[in-house]
Amino acid sequence: MTDWPILSTITFLPLLGALFIMLVRGDEATIANNSRAVALWTTVVTLLLSIFMVAQFDGSTADFQFTERVSWLGGGIDYAMGVDGISVLFVLLTTALMPICILASWTSISHRVREYMVAFLVLETLMIGVFCAMDLVLFYLFFEGGLIPMFLIIGVWGGVRRIYASFKFFLYTLIGSVLMLLAILAMYWQADTTFIPALTEIGFDANMQTWLWLAFFASFAVKMPMWPVHTWLPDAHVEAPTAGSVILAGVLLKMGGYGFLRFSLPMFPIASDMFAPMVFALSAIAIVYTSLVAFAQEDMKKLIAYSSVAHMGFVTMGLFTATVQGVQGAVFQMLSHGWISGALFLCVGVIYDRMHTREIAAYGGLVNRMPIYAAVFLLFTMANVGLPGTSGFVGEFLTIIGAFQVSTWTALFAASGVIFSAVYALSLYRRVSLGRIEHEGLEQISDMNRREIFIIAPLAVATILFGVWPMPILDVTASSVEALVSNYQEALAAHYSGLSGY
Repeated sequence: MTDWPILSTITFLPLLGALFIMLVRGDEATIANNSRAVALWTTVVTLLLSIFMVAQFDGSTADFQFTERVSWLGGGIDYAMGVDGISVLFVLLTTALMPICILASWTSISHRVREYMVAFLVLETLMIGVFCAMDLVLFYLFFEGGLIPMFLIIGVWGGVRRIYASFKFFLYTLIGSVLMLLAILAMYWQADTTFIPALTEIGFDANMQTWLWLAFFASFAVKMPMWPVHTWLPDAHVEAPTAGSVILAGVLLKMGGYGFLRFSLPMFPIASDMFAPMVFALSAIAIVYTSLVAFAQEDMKKLIAYSSVAHMGFVTMGLFTATVQGVQGAVFQMLSHGWISGALFLCVGVIYDRMHTREIAAYGGLVNRMPIYAAVFLLFTMANVGLPGTSGFVGEFLTIIGAFQVSTWTALFAASGVIFSAVYALSLYRRVSLGRIEHEGLEQISDMNRREIFIIAPLAVATILFGVWPMPILDVTASSVEALVSNYQEALAAHYSGLSGY
């Protein structure tokens, strides 16, 4: 399509912006203001480049596009970049959320601003790299590298228990990834390459697939996170600054689901089929159990964090149905949850900046003083529930359809989770927004300002637009998803018929 290495440009432009910020000189106020400006313009330019890339993307083919491949470490380990119909939209999601995160931090972050902006820009490079990498070693470096800036964002700019939360986040995700590294080494020793398309065609034997699948599952399950390895997420969300929560829920959690799509299903189809009932059980538990736990929360951020675990349960369920509807729904759910959950954390940030508390009991009757905020919060609450007409409905509906084709009981439990989500989400909205103002401090609270409306408006548009008209997303992902499911089914058929070397 073009000889210009657009993926490398998009990936490393934020890193260039971070280096530029490090060169800024002046007094503390000047450094802070210039750091904010550089970070904002860097993320905006990166977003524009990614929009240009998506506009040039050919959704009619499942092939990787905008590919780059040069010799790197030798021995079959190359610097290889490319995107297909699945990964291209995650790149766009990442670059779209980053300017929002910078703007959301404009006034709330007042100390060590330069370091904060550098951390976010470095994190953007690493997140984009995860979705663009076509080499397993390159993927691993990006995947693990993202832990460091997020660890610092939580640990330096977080809440009272930030140290505990940041170390818990780091250790949980790192331990799972050590097993993935061992699996990568085993794959390299057998295949003599780490090029992802080549590994997809290798056809590892059934016994090896089992061990490799479990190793990758240990990493991706923690990252999503799946029940019962989800306990780091509420702590990380509660202590992280608002923008940290947005990017954690919006992008970092999706890396686990993306890993299942890129590795577990296409490379280990026999093991994926064997362990699918286990994944269905864990997904159903996550959907129901964490919804009930969310209802019991008194901290708004913790409630939304538990709801994220429940929504990721729909994703894992949809992925391992290995049906077109299930996988399409899982991809759509990940994208939709990215902007809906991000918007909900922004909504919490709006009132936290004014009242400096996230306790649900400290609010009530906000509709009387903040009508714009109440309307916006209602929109994203309904989208989180999966109300038809919002993007939250499409993904959940497709994953349940996919699950129904494979496991009726799993689909039944998942559908009951929709009811539970309505209970905790609407209860939160009622307690925060409706009724009379009973707390003295809320009498003078101000409604959303122009900056806050400007930040959240694109997320509201996306929620409604793709809820009514989901085809722009489904059309881009269709060819890649259909190829993935087709290859998966062919591998299973060949294995069970005894005609292949699987």
